[in-house]
Amino acid sequence: MRIPAGRPDAIALLTGGARGTVRFWQMPDCVLIEVRLHDLPQTETGFFAFHIHESAAGGHYDPAGLPHPRHAGDLPPLLACGQNAYLAVKTCRFRLRDILGRAAVIHSGPDDFRTQPSGNPGPKLAQGIICPFFQNKC
Repeated sequence: MRIPAGRPDAIALLTGGARGTVRFWQMPDCVLIEVRLHDLPQTETGFFAFHIHESAAGGHYDPAGLPHPRHAGDLPPLLACGQNAYLAVKTCRFRLRDILGRAAVIHSGPDDFRTQPSGNPGPKLAQGIICPFFQNKC
């Protein structure tokens, strides 16, 4: 997988207990997502759950009403390397237009991929609203 040169189609600036960016590219058959996180706290496992939420205060993005971990917004976890983490993943669970204005959320712990409704990932660590790249704010 290659990260496209140039600017992404959308971005979420993550703030809170960690900082970073989530960049999104709409591809013909999927959405490519790149996460770069900094200032992560040390944890027992080093894993951090990553989800798209309906809103900053809402639950997982789940337009089809499926159980966890089959929500459209359920994504692979991040693994810390020191205080940083990087992830690049493709998903065909949604189109970019479906998630604009929603929240990219990093949780303080790992997702167990079983517990309903959200995988028991712990409190939100960092989050940001997904906006078209050319906008300064949502």
